[in-house]
Amino acid sequence: MIRLGLTGGIGAGKSTVAKTFVERGAYIIDADKIAREVVEPGSAGLAALVEAFGSDILAADGSLDRPALAAKAFVDEGSRKALNGITHPLIGARTQELLAAAPDDAVVVQDIPLLVENHTAPFFHLVVIVFADADVRLHRLTTMRGVDEADARARIAAQATDEQRRAVADVWLDNSGSADDLAAAAARVWDDRLVPFEANVRARRVADPVPELVAAEPNPDGPATRLVNRLWAIAGERAAAVEITDPANVELRIAARDETASAELVDLLADGGFAPVGPGVHGSCDPGRPATVRIEIA
Repeated sequence: MIRLGLTGGIGAGKSTVAKTFVERGAYIIDADKIAREVVEPGSAGLAALVEAFGSDILAADGSLDRPALAAKAFVDEGSRKALNGITHPLIGARTQELLAAAPDDAVVVQDIPLLVENHTAPFFHLVVIVFADADVRLHRLTTMRGVDEADARARIAAQATDEQRRAVADVWLDNSGSADDLAAAAARVWDDRLVPFEANVRARRVADPVPELVAAEPNPDGPATRLVNRLWAIAGERAAAVEITDPANVELRIAARDETASAELVDLLADGGFAPVGPGVHGSCDPGRPATVRIEIA
């Protein structure tokens, strides 16, 4: 199994990519859908919101009146924290339930609009960013979704910048063209990268790099800095340090806290996309991102 984080700015075309992946067999987990599900009528989440913010956040049919909730929940930091304190644990628990139900050979696609803003990119095997220029997104929002222009501009400005998205991207899908063009590009990512990546992780096999995929690296400085964050997410407290030893060849070092931690890292790295190739040495299972990781005792 591999987990893929899918995100992009509002109006970028993320739904087209998600649909393409699902058609090819992805196990989809939609963060927006879960956020709606945990506050449906009759849910514990909705009851907690009513207790915190009052019954006037309910519509006539007993469902959540989202504008009414927003008017109360976003007036100050305390109210916003109260809202997040109710919804975030419920969303997290439901997400974990869905992950636990995924098949062992799944390519799990987690569709998360605020993945970059919430700093969760390192927790995925791969992050796919769907990109479109702000002017293109503004046009789509105002003409295709009927969003007021001022509101559309405000929504775009409130999200992560293109530079912040590029910094965490393993795959950069440019949606400046047609929806068919984007779907075709997403299909190629699925066939050429995601399916082999998942098979390699399951087999604990280092990937043979595919030059075309490697050349498509979104970050001009290469993936090494991004991989440091990913290795920290995998290793956690077992690591005393994670550092780049050779950025050009994407070689990294994990300083394990002790021998027990070093031993535990073997399976954790393999599950995280870095297969063992020898004592203390792991290689990337991703055909688009070759890397070598060495484990040493701190």
